[in-house]
Amino acid sequence: MKTLPAPPSPRVPSKDGHADGVSNDEFRAAMSRLAAGVVLVTAREPGLDPDDPAAPAGEDVGMTATAFLSVSLDPPLVMVSLREGSRMDDLLAEQPLWGVSVLSESQRHIAGRFAMKGRISDRLLFEDIPYVRGAASGALLVGGALSTLECRTEQTVTAGDHTLVIGRVLTASLPSGEGGPLLYFRGRYRQLG
Repeated sequence: MKTLPAPPSPRVPSKDGHADGVSNDEFRAAMSRLAAGVVLVTAREPGLDPDDPAAPAGEDVGMTATAFLSVSLDPPLVMVSLREGSRMDDLLAEQPLWGVSVLSESQRHIAGRFAMKGRISDRLLFEDIPYVRGAASGALLVGGALSTLECRTEQTVTAGDHTLVIGRVLTASLPSGEGGPLLYFRGRYRQLG
């Protein structure tokens, strides 16, 4: 029987709550070994002045996420983790309605497009993607996604440098049964199999 090496001795938390010696790179490397499904979170930014027809209309906003999970069956709740101060975090602090599209392995280009830094406007990012507008949320839902959900924020929790947004599922649909899920593992998009 092969003996496994002993785990490193526990590190004592410092005053800021981090264990001494655990770097961001070490933490990222450890968490990159956890495969995660990839979703596109979307919401409609309200217009600047809904009472003024000449005011600029609202804009659709999207963000790729891998920290998304089911929380409860009764009531149906899901959770997404958003980087604090990100555009989506700021938007969902004001707008309680949002959508989620669970991306298929053939939709890697959509995930990459909405995850890139310094990207172009969301309006241009959505331009050639098939979608429907959710009846309950007004959010864009990606055509051909494995599943789509429309949600209303029930609770938010500040967790370090992220905001955990817990949403009640208002609608759920299965637009496509084709293909497998898009996964994120070891810093890259992957497919099952």
